[in-house]
Amino acid sequence: MNTRGLLDQLLKSGQELLQNKSGSTPSKGSNGLGSLLSGAGGGALAAGAMGLLLGSKKARKVGGKVAVYGGLAALGVLAYKAYGNWQAQQGTAPKTEPQTLDRLPAAQAEQHSQAILKALVAAAKADGHIDERERELIEGEFIKLDNDQELRHWLHAELNKPLDPSDVARAASTPEMAAEMYIASVMLVDEESFMEKSYLDELARQLRLEPGLKVELERQVRQAST
Repeated sequence: MNTRGLLDQLLKSGQELLQNKSGSTPSKGSNGLGSLLSGAGGGALAAGAMGLLLGSKKARKVGGKVAVYGGLAALGVLAYKAYGNWQAQQGTAPKTEPQTLDRLPAAQAEQHSQAILKALVAAAKADGHIDERERELIEGEFIKLDNDQELRHWLHAELNKPLDPSDVARAASTPEMAAEMYIASVMLVDEESFMEKSYLDELARQLRLEPGLKVELERQVRQAST
């Protein structure tokens, strides 16, 4: 299951999302995001998958946040910066350099990627917009991006699970993974929504993020998005 390549495409799809001028629900033959789905480029396909994951109303709003990431490595860079700033505030020198996504060999980067994709899917569900029809559409778009059987089964299971921040948090086997998962989640939620903000706060608690680090991770997303 090559989650790393898939996730990289999704995080690079923000520009395509921003180009969508329609607020319509994506579907075959529709304008806006729907027309992106029939595009030849991988970016268009990824934007379609991400647009469906987010829901049509939120896609353009969050598209700008996604666009700044420039792919998977950039997410690791933000987590690394947040760690550095947080440790400086503590007045403690790090014992070791944070092993964020941008600094890992391929096998470990793949493990981080799976955890981040799990966090993205959960964050997309936090506003309650994904019903059975939406799940089928999302799965269909992900299959166009990567028709890997293992990935299909995994995505189907994740989309059908009840939203559970503790289940999401269990995927984080290192503090760096927890930080990256939280950054990805902040990127995808609408913090003006009470339901989504509540999910984010509970996820941070389940990930056992230090309060100062949590604030710094959120600050990095805000800075990157302006």
